[in-house]
Amino acid sequence: MKNKSLAYWCCQIGGWLLYGFSVLLFTLATDQSFMKIKYGRLCTGIFFGFLFTYLLRLFLIKNNFLPPIPKVRWWSLLGVVLVTAVLYSITNSAFVELTHLYIDEKKVSVEMRAFYNFVSDGPIIFAWASFYYLWHYIEINTNSTLDKVRLETLVKDLELKTIKSHINPHFIFNALNSIRALVDENPTQARTAITQLSNILRSSMQAETHELAPLSKELSIIKDYLALEKVRFEERLNIEYAIDAETLNQPVPPMMLQTLVENALKHGIGKLKHGGLIKITSEMKNNFHVMSVQNTGKLVEPYNEEGFGIASTRSRLNLLYGNAALFELKEIEVGKIEAKICIPV
Repeated sequence: MKNKSLAYWCCQIGGWLLYGFSVLLFTLATDQSFMKIKYGRLCTGIFFGFLFTYLLRLFLIKNNFLPPIPKVRWWSLLGVVLVTAVLYSITNSAFVELTHLYIDEKKVSVEMRAFYNFVSDGPIIFAWASFYYLWHYIEINTNSTLDKVRLETLVKDLELKTIKSHINPHFIFNALNSIRALVDENPTQARTAITQLSNILRSSMQAETHELAPLSKELSIIKDYLALEKVRFEERLNIEYAIDAETLNQPVPPMMLQTLVENALKHGIGKLKHGGLIKITSEMKNNFHVMSVQNTGKLVEPYNEEGFGIASTRSRLNLLYGNAALFELKEIEVGKIEAKICIPV
């Protein structure tokens, strides 16, 4: 409120001084002498213009004429501005007449002088009102745009957090099931698996505080996860990595690649009697960071998007990159499925 008041006074004072300066320049440009400028009358006009526009502002605020106003009140507003212009002209003319600031060879009545002043100076009040309302409408539109951006940002943050909250519990439950299978069979490996899970959970909790993380950090989580699952699947699970060193520092959405690996295990390797291969690749291609998770299996359509993590992956990519990012899930050859993410660099 304090800043708005300061802005008003700066515009009010500056605007009327600019008006007076413009009149002086115009008078000098038309080769009139300084005496004919009627310097006293110009100062009087500026003073009463400043006073009446200030009073007009107070009236508009007190009677709820500030924008946005309904169309039915526009005629009332026009009447208020017209009355202000008339009062300004009459007061200005009367003061000039009483103080003898207007000395002419040809004497003109106060009424006629007020009419001349209304014709010449009245539009100034209308111009002031126009600028005043224009400023308010610009402010309203600016605030509306800022509120919309804040709301969109808040919704985006909430959606990202909601998506993450669905991803992390799913991952934790899968990991706990793997450890549970080891407890009776091999306690030593179970303890190792618990350590690996601890590393994964620590990284997972840190992921909640960041929208992006280096690929190298995500790969460390995936390697711990696959090492844990390797214990459960044994020879049924084969793992390959094809990671371009140039991509290790590239920022990626936390837990996204991890989700695709989980799905490859659950819907691919986990359903095959003899298991299969999971291959993780990362490379730079045509200004895109291309990551893929390939796995042995068959893509049966129609498939459940939620079950394959497709919906959450697409939502996160859309929230973070809009239409610039790409996600595909397809069968690239018989018995091999690929989930591919393309992120603009």
